[in-house]
Amino acid sequence: MNHALRADKFLLDADRTTWHDETLWFVREKRDRAVYAVPEFQDLRELASGIKNHTLSRLDMYLREFEAAAQANGVHVHWAADAAEHNAIILDIIRKEGATRIVKSKSMLTEECHLNPYLIKHGIEVVDTDLGERIIQFRDEPPSHIVLPAIHLKKEDVGDTFHTHLGTDKGESDPQRLTEAARQHLRGKFIAGQVAISGVNFAIAETGAVVVCTNEGNADLGVNLAAVHIACMGIEKIIPRLSDLGVFTRLLARSATGQPVTTYTSHFTKPAAGKQMHIVIVDNGRTQQLGRPDFRASLKCIRCGACMNTCPVYRRSGGHSYDFTVPGPIGAILSPNIDMKKHSSLPFASTLCGSCTDVCPVKIDIHTQLYKWRQVLGEANEIPASKKWGMKFMGRVLASTRVYGLGGQFARKALRLLPHGLTHAPSMNAWAVARELPEAPKQSFREWYAQQPAPAAQPAQPQIPA
Repeated sequence: MNHALRADKFLLDADRTTWHDETLWFVREKRDRAVYAVPEFQDLRELASGIKNHTLSRLDMYLREFEAAAQANGVHVHWAADAAEHNAIILDIIRKEGATRIVKSKSMLTEECHLNPYLIKHGIEVVDTDLGERIIQFRDEPPSHIVLPAIHLKKEDVGDTFHTHLGTDKGESDPQRLTEAARQHLRGKFIAGQVAISGVNFAIAETGAVVVCTNEGNADLGVNLAAVHIACMGIEKIIPRLSDLGVFTRLLARSATGQPVTTYTSHFTKPAAGKQMHIVIVDNGRTQQLGRPDFRASLKCIRCGACMNTCPVYRRSGGHSYDFTVPGPIGAILSPNIDMKKHSSLPFASTLCGSCTDVCPVKIDIHTQLYKWRQVLGEANEIPASKKWGMKFMGRVLASTRVYGLGGQFARKALRLLPHGLTHAPSMNAWAVARELPEAPKQSFREWYAQQPAPAAQPAQPQIPA
């Protein structure tokens, strides 16, 4: 099922679709207010983009520097080529500790690697401790947004879910009481947790530390209570120096939620006495993306979600319609790199309006890369035959002035003479399902222009002597 068909399911609930659209635009407006309050914000974007470009150009060097610094701090460093190796490494660490209870804070990498079902299949209890992640874990759903994983749900949906899984009163929808129920439920899980798994927002090559940014403090609580901390990071999370971090923390929260900074920005450098810290560094297709010059810049992404909040397609189609861990515009760039055939429809789920590029805090040319993916997919024959031949036909039409003019004449007459039910039939004109075609003019601009009298000749200007 492609993006359009999955989006159709989300669009069936018009009220929810409108609410989803308005809610995300509200977050986008918060982002704008936070950005305008920082006069040097565009300079920060340029600086962050430059740091990321530099780091990606020397990624192997900074990864080795990070590994050496982390090992000097007493941290165990593991390397995983793909999702299967990542999951196997984590299971091996857990089994060596004899652990069966895991508390996990938000990590899009572990979602990408499908770690939860893998561990559960091997008899390990995994509890997501981020509130949004816990809600969708109860519902057995993937996140629909990388920062707001349950944004597709209303408070009434959460109330029904908590009534089923936590025994809250039926019909309870007060956010404060629902949050308190989740807090009481999770406290016991934190205390019982034997291993804590976290993601990584930034990894600092200079110090060997990993930085985790949260608003709930759940990563800190899990890591400090458990005997073992496993931090999972993609290779692109590296930044060179500790002094670079301030650039990104000033950009991240403002772009994501309109906050000046996340509530908790935690540095994990070495294990506490008597405890263990492991870092799993994962490739899983990232070096392949690094080797694609047109798409390398997508690895600069700091996972703020700003491109999703502003995208008119994402806001109206929902995150699940993308069927990929990272949805929205940036996900539509990353996903074909993983599976070109499966995700071939995603680069076309865009208006190419450029709003995603405008809000990206690290200046990724998102809409340009989406356009380039369309070309790559076309050359690889990974688009439907109807679209491929339709585009070829339109290319021929638009390349010929005569054919274009004749086509316009035919279309104008057809729209005037044919019945509305035929010209707007969903099977023939999907565009018109939610739109009304304008009344067809009797003549084109070109025809009208040809009928106009030639402009009067302008008198020659006198020559000024040199």
